[in-house]
Amino acid sequence: MAAEVTLPQMLEARERRAARQQELLRAYGKPMVCFTMNIAGPVKNSALIRRGYALGKRLLRQQLAVAGIAVVSFEEIQEITGNEAIFLLDANPLTIKAITVGIEDQPSVGRLFDMDVLCPNGRKVDRQELGLPGRKCLICGESAQACARSRSHTVAQLQEKTRDILCQALDTADREDAARLATQALLYEVATTPKPGLVDRQNCGSHRDMDFFSFQASAAALFPYFSQCVNIGRESRNAQEAFQRLRLPGKLAEGEMLRATGGVNTHKGAIFSMGILCGALGRLEREQWCNPGTVLAECAAMTKGLLSSDYGNLTQETAKTTGQRLYLQYGITGVRGQAEAGFPTVLNVGLPKLEAALAAGKSINEAGCAALLAMLADTVDTNMVHRGGYALAKQTAGEIQVLLEREPFPSQETLEKLDAAFIRNNLSPGGTADLLALVYMLHFLKEEAHG
Repeated sequence: MAAEVTLPQMLEARERRAARQQELLRAYGKPMVCFTMNIAGPVKNSALIRRGYALGKRLLRQQLAVAGIAVVSFEEIQEITGNEAIFLLDANPLTIKAITVGIEDQPSVGRLFDMDVLCPNGRKVDRQELGLPGRKCLICGESAQACARSRSHTVAQLQEKTRDILCQALDTADREDAARLATQALLYEVATTPKPGLVDRQNCGSHRDMDFFSFQASAAALFPYFSQCVNIGRESRNAQEAFQRLRLPGKLAEGEMLRATGGVNTHKGAIFSMGILCGALGRLEREQWCNPGTVLAECAAMTKGLLSSDYGNLTQETAKTTGQRLYLQYGITGVRGQAEAGFPTVLNVGLPKLEAALAAGKSINEAGCAALLAMLADTVDTNMVHRGGYALAKQTAGEIQVLLEREPFPSQETLEKLDAAFIRNNLSPGGTADLLALVYMLHFLKEEAHG
């Protein structure tokens, strides 16, 4: 349970904040924004309040960047008495005030943000200087000052309204952020070039029915589905219920994919795997999103028993799909096995390879190519077996492993030669490409948390 604060603690915090503001104003001689949360009652900090504070801080940074305003200095305090951020900015105080008022006046959640603007001499800039009325009450929409003076609403009412506003705003932000990053991951995957046998910016690989633009149209069409997956994860009572509830939306998403591509299967595997990952995000707290192990462990929890459920009663007579036949013939578990195990190839091979390449100074494109090959060498891709047979798929994986030992981050020339060889043999590691999209997604989630 969140801790309550006393009046003396709040008064001490305000005095400390005012003293620090004056120190910084004297040191920098620049206008300041002091951002705090408008939280009624004795509980001034909690996990929910901190997430709201993080959202407000992000919105402020974004709008300052849009306006081209440089942040000269930044510091923050997160204590029992609340969250405080202080920005020293190189801009006109009225220009800054217009930005903060725009954030404070956005529907619902903005009313919980207090973004005071101080001139270099310490004078507080008022909204009235911009010709704007005072702030509105959280509950009734009338003057906040008048309602506070008359105590029109109880603390309990304000707390309940605050919680409702934060939950709604943060749920919306989570859904949109996850869907944006999932779509970005699909776009990065197809843009990674050259990828052996796969569609990329250079050619169509071993495919004749799809191209770079097919994948872009498909990725855009899947944005609403990814958002829905997060919501399903959040609303489900347990992990396996979440997975079962994802199945129908996944089928509907396949229909949207086919409509966008004119009947071409570009992202069926990604609908399955990325949908599970987005559902897992919905089941986790936002601060856990940046931990790949935690995210993928939730994917495993969601798909526990999937192989036995889907393949347990298979026979040669009842097997209809390529994946089913390969499971019976070679024991290849494909993406179902990856999901039930928590996508180990992504966690232990692809993501470390991508991050190692970036740490070595490689571009995101070069890192993506290296991650793709590392995962292809680590697992049996059902698309490779379907197109070239089991023996050739295993041989190719072994050859790529040798290549990576010789050249950990393959050059453009090496990749282009490999691409040509795959095309000659009609090979295409589509399953591994879906895993690359997950690698990108997890990388983006870590970047966002540290940005």
